[in-house]
Amino acid sequence: MKKLIVLLLFFNLPVGASEIESGKWNFVLDEDYCYIASFPTKKDVPEGKSRGDTFILVYRMNKSPDAIVQIDAGYPYDEEKSVEVKIDKKTYSFYSQSDSAWTKTDNDVIYAMKKGVELTVKGTSSRGTTTIDTYTLKGFTAAFNTLSKGC
Repeated sequence: MKKLIVLLLFFNLPVGASEIESGKWNFVLDEDYCYIASFPTKKDVPEGKSRGDTFILVYRMNKSPDAIVQIDAGYPYDEEKSVEVKIDKKTYSFYSQSDSAWTKTDNDVIYAMKKGVELTVKGTSSRGTTTIDTYTLKGFTAAFNTLSKGC
């Protein structure tokens, strides 16, 4: 199911991307899904390397009560390596497919995001380049509450 969601969000996110900001959590509502998303406050990319849009989102499909965390790197991940998501001092392992990553413990990660201050994502591209993105969690809880009530 997450593969289908990736395709839907990949093709629809650019429309709502103008509503996403770095350092803020914005709520976007569509007919079939809704999400909250943020761009990183800091992108640590090795010199001479480029990448596409990088963001993290939490979404719900078709009024499902289940919220799903997704990270998009702006490059294809090395699918043999896990993506490390650190929320304050606790690290979570995400798995990847193409340029997106998910966790099997969405509820645990969302709970930590509500309590946390900062989230970092460390990933490795299919070419072996390691990147680290930093997100603020300020405003996440309020945005998540909007997602829970407004979707």
